[in-house]
Amino acid sequence: MTDIASAKILMIATHGFEQSELEFPRDQLRAKGATVHVATLDGNAIKGWEGDDWGDSADADLKIADAKCEDYDAIVLPGGQINPDILRTEEAPIKLIQDFVKSGKIVAAICHAPWLLIEAGVVEGRDMTSFKSIRTDLKNAGANVVDQEVATSRGIITSRNPGDLKAFVAKIVEEVEEGKHDRPAA
Repeated sequence: MTDIASAKILMIATHGFEQSELEFPRDQLRAKGATVHVATLDGNAIKGWEGDDWGDSADADLKIADAKCEDYDAIVLPGGQINPDILRTEEAPIKLIQDFVKSGKIVAAICHAPWLLIEAGVVEGRDMTSFKSIRTDLKNAGANVVDQEVATSRGIITSRNPGDLKAFVAKIVEEVEEGKHDRPAA
């Protein structure tokens, strides 16, 4: 059991992340006392997407390839259409997600980020939700797709869109404080 104020949480993203889906969880979890690191493909700042155009940049703390599951209590995957589509083609993010699942640590994905969970091979038989345009992808990968603000299955959290961010963050806090979750390996 880990108090959120002493938790270490990793967020992974690249250019084109949905602005609010990175900033809101990062800032809310930090406000609750958690240490939150943002990892990017090259360890440099990344540009967000907001509405119909590029948004603000987010600073990075490290490269995704240098992040280690054992250093964190949870991993958070912001969505946006561009961000997870790029990340799912890279080996380091997928391996890292698989490591978190195998370890029983919390994995949280919102909007289009469940694409990363599909690529990591960890959705089969789980209750999951996502942005409506990728629900068929989840279903085809074997997930039990639901349309609700948050779906949780053995420590893997999914949400639909920025409108669900408060519930998404609340569930991350709850699951981190519950601790590791037994689950089938990736």
